[in-house]
Parts: sequence; C-alpha cells; structure tokens
Amino acid sequence: MDGNNTKNISEKTEEEQSCCCHQKATPRGQEELKALKNRLNRITGQLNGIGKMLDENRYCGDILIQVAAVESALQSLAYRLLQEHMESCVVEEVMKGNLSVIEETIELVKKLK
Repeated sequence: MDGNNTKNISEKTEEEQSCCCHQKATPRGQEELKALKNRLNRITGQLNGIGKMLDENRYCGDILIQVAAVESALQSLAYRLLQEHMESCVVEEVMKGNLSVIEETIELVKKLK
C-alpha cells in the first residue's frame, strides 16, 4: 500500500466520510430530474451574473442582493431535495428496518440551517 496517496478511514475528514457515499435506490423520475436540473442551471446563471457584476465593478449593494437571491434559490433546491429524500429514501430504509436513516436525516436537516 502506498502511504503517500492513501488514508485510513479514521484519517479521513468528516466531510470526506459523508460526501457522496450512497447511491439512490429508487431513481428520480425524468420530470423531477429535469426540474432539479433546471433549478440548478438557473442558480448557475445567477452565479455567473454575480461574476459579471464584479467584473463590471457594480455597486456592492446590488451584488449583495444577487448573492441573497442565490442563497434563497439554493435553500429552495435543498428543501426540495430533502422532501424527495424523506418521501423516498427514508421511507424505503425504514420499511427495510434501517432506522439509522432517521438520525442521518436529522443531521442533514441540521446542515441546512
């Protein structure tokens, strides 16, 4: 084992341990996926707009208003994903007897503020 490029589980940061480790059991429907991707594309456009405003040396207050809009849009996306998670992933895991998914979901809610 190459000690330069590998880490033990205990050496991984909390973020590395919790990031992208699961695959969704039930795939998202095409309509839901399209809606989520559309929201994400709009947020990306808003972020690009903020970058352009910075390049144009726009008024700080105007930029801050756009930052607030992006934060709100991200929060809305997160709540939609949380709802989907609870209605599908959490329900499926509880039905399988995996109650640890409840604690996981509580931790996710805490991270959303």
